[in-house]
Amino acid sequence: MKRVIPLLCLTLFLPAVAGESREHHPAWSDVEHWSRVFDDPARDEWQRPLTLLTLLGIDQGEVVADIGTGTGYFIRPLSIAVGPEGKVYAVDIEQAMLDHVMAREEIVRERVIPVLAAPDDPRLPAGAIDLAVIVNTWHHIDNRSKYLRRLQRVLSPEGRVAIVDFREGELPVGPPPGEKLSRETVLAEFAKARWQFVSESVALPYQYFLVFYPPATKDARRFVSR
Repeated sequence: MKRVIPLLCLTLFLPAVAGESREHHPAWSDVEHWSRVFDDPARDEWQRPLTLLTLLGIDQGEVVADIGTGTGYFIRPLSIAVGPEGKVYAVDIEQAMLDHVMAREEIVRERVIPVLAAPDDPRLPAGAIDLAVIVNTWHHIDNRSKYLRRLQRVLSPEGRVAIVDFREGELPVGPPPGEKLSRETVLAEFAKARWQFVSESVALPYQYFLVFYPPATKDARRFVSR
């Protein structure tokens, strides 16, 4: 039987600064700009990466996909968490971002595999992914129902997906309210595609966190933590 995920949490990242809209930000290929945004030390205070890593409950040897890895903010902790037998796929649609990730001195490079994705396809190997983490990225995907079908194909029998994105309303960080996807919208999209909602947490100050198993998983249990 599948384990219950202990809870929580990873981009195309959405701008992590207030008031910087999707239509008016620099190109994703401007890595110098996005590195200042995504890797700003102040981000640690609200993103709480070590807490998220612990709550993800990653097992040694697992294969994790950081979909929308951006500048690789989460790559080092993920590559440590999977251990020497595990792998982390750094997935992004921008080659300049992937080049930047693989040039980071602090990553465990032999455990990291860069993947140049398409906007509608993560381009990951079928049946290989134990955990797909999608932080501040899900709202960027236009045809999400199609993307869910492609995600399902790449998951292992124990595979699950974690969605982390900004809550509605005005916040000190994140996109303008009009560019956000509400928690309820995400739940409805996954439910329509017959994915199973397994867990959530409100541990993050500005983001919701949701975990899902794909439709083929018959024994997944729902566990909601407040």
